[in-house]
Amino acid sequence: MATYSSNDFRPGLKIMFEGEPYAVESSEFVKPGKGQAFARVKMRRLLTGTRVEKTFKSTDSCEGADVVDTNMNYLYNDGEFYHFMHPETFEQHQVEEKTVSDVAKWLQDNAECIVTLWDGRPIAVLHRTLSKQKSLIPIQA
Repeated sequence: MATYSSNDFRPGLKIMFEGEPYAVESSEFVKPGKGQAFARVKMRRLLTGTRVEKTFKSTDSCEGADVVDTNMNYLYNDGEFYHFMHPETFEQHQVEEKTVSDVAKWLQDNAECIVTLWDGRPIAVLHRTLSKQKSLIPIQA
C-alpha cells in the first residue's frame, strides 16, 4: 500500500495506525511561529467506530489501509450472523451482529448496503437509503 505523510491527510483517507485501520475525518495543518509544524488529525477507528484525535509531526507518515467499500445485498439473518452477497460475483460474507447493530433495524431483504472489507473481512456496514420522489411533471411514454 502507499505511504502517506501527515501533510497528505485528507478527510476520507483510510490509514493504518497502531496496526488497525482508521478513517481520517478532519485534518488541520499547523505551522507555529516557533517550533516544528504538525498536523492535528481527527480520525475514526473502523473496527469499533470510536473517534480519536492525534497530533502528527510533519515528518510522520502512515501506511494506507487495505480497506475496500463494496456494494452488497443483504440476504438474511440466521440469529448469529447477517449474510450479505456481492451482486456481481455472488460471493457471500457473514457479518457479526455487533458490526451490524446500528443499521439492523433498517435492513430488508435484498437491501443494497455498503460493506467495508479489511483483508477480505467485513468490518462495517452502511445502509444506503433510497427515497421515492413524486414528479410534478407527468412522464409520457
